[in-house]
Amino acid sequence: MTPRIAILGFSIECNRFAPAARRADFDQRCYLEGQAILEEAAKPAPRAPAELTGFLEGMNATGPWTPLPVMIATAEPNGPVEQADFDAMMAVWRAGLTALKGKADGVYSIMHGAGLATADHDPEGTLQALVREILGDIPFVCSYDLHANVSERMVATVDAFVGYRTNPHLDMRERGAECAALLRRLLAGERFHRAHRRLPIVSPQTALLTAQGPYAEVIDLGQDLAAQDPRIANVSVMGGFSYGDTPFNGLSVIVTATERDAAEALAQRLAEAAWDRRGRFVAKLTSLPDAVRLAKESPVPLAFADVADNPGGGGRGNTMWILEAFHAAGIQDAIIGIIADAPLAAEAHAKGVGARFTAHFNRAVAADDPFSKPFAAEAEVKALSDGVVVGRRGIYAGRTVRLGRTAWLQIGGIAVVVIEARTQCADPVFLEHLGLDIGRARAVVVKSRGHFRGGFDEFFKHEQIVEVDCPGLTSPNLASFAWKHLPRPVLPMDKETTWP
Repeated sequence: MTPRIAILGFSIECNRFAPAARRADFDQRCYLEGQAILEEAAKPAPRAPAELTGFLEGMNATGPWTPLPVMIATAEPNGPVEQADFDAMMAVWRAGLTALKGKADGVYSIMHGAGLATADHDPEGTLQALVREILGDIPFVCSYDLHANVSERMVATVDAFVGYRTNPHLDMRERGAECAALLRRLLAGERFHRAHRRLPIVSPQTALLTAQGPYAEVIDLGQDLAAQDPRIANVSVMGGFSYGDTPFNGLSVIVTATERDAAEALAQRLAEAAWDRRGRFVAKLTSLPDAVRLAKESPVPLAFADVADNPGGGGRGNTMWILEAFHAAGIQDAIIGIIADAPLAAEAHAKGVGARFTAHFNRAVAADDPFSKPFAAEAEVKALSDGVVVGRRGIYAGRTVRLGRTAWLQIGGIAVVVIEARTQCADPVFLEHLGLDIGRARAVVVKSRGHFRGGFDEFFKHEQIVEVDCPGLTSPNLASFAWKHLPRPVLPMDKETTWP
């Protein structure tokens, strides 16, 4: 029998402290229903998530099957989704799944795991429960971002739980293919058990890299041990997303295995390994004055990460701390990108290339916004674009990204890239498509927490990256946030934290 597989997805990373997300945010990134999902995935540079490409390739390579696409909604990280908008999406999923009742033999869903709705801490769990409610006990596999805040319901409602292993995220396609392989095993009659351990560690996002550090060590250990035991189907170590501020925040280990005892034993061993490293999950930042000094004095080019204003974590992408400080210090041969300011981008387009004017940043920002302060400086419009680009490296490689109207404004010795649609600066092409030469810059400032490392690594080694301590919605200084739902005590904020 040719298996018929339902395909759906909901992927947004939600910062509890950021403005709410709306349906338009999903339209901007990727909102697709029915056959449009497969049509988009077939394009050379699709907007659809890379996991979908990997899953389709994996299923196609392992035998005949029939895809039954329902709806996929993905958006740039933002605040919680307005409940009415999420409810409307749930209605689409419900109708689509109901039409497949008795027809689908399995399900694949692309999830993020750190989503929120304004009245729901666990929208992924809500959607997964809907799948089970309508389609019943059929094979069900989900992939997740490694920043997922994992609820018990998320683990209980799937047969196989597959998380990313790389941060910056470079393995989405591979994880989609892995989901296809696991789904094939389930369709052939295998049954999996999941074990879940959550630790009271809510790490700064800057301490969750997978090339080095404590998190990398636990992930690598899990993969090494899984390779030695044929009973283990998947090991996922989820770092979590602190700014979600949920009751189930905390570093989590989820093991999927053919035997329950094997899953439980490995999950416990990896949780203990993470706990042994608990003192290393801390932020190590450089002050703004020191960053300015390095930009002036460093003998080698440097990349400065504005980690506190990362659009990839819900930041607005428009704080002026670094731009203002670099401009005041007269820094030369610098690039700053990408600043989200729709009115300024529109003004630059209206004036045209070669125009000189006073660029007013953040003129449309609410007066009570604590971080997005106004800034003005004399600027020249050097280049313009419509902002439709194809990712060259890293997380966006091979995917179409729409930045909206985009402008290169030259402000003294600093090239500032301004965009219309808030996006983190994780791919060099966001700067290069305007004609900027990153290799000639002495200082490059990126509005990104970590994904830029997967795109800009051809220009900057790990030792050439400076993570700057500035205010913002994604500041690694977690004690500065007014937590409401976070389980306490947790490390590193509460030194007295214990784990039984």
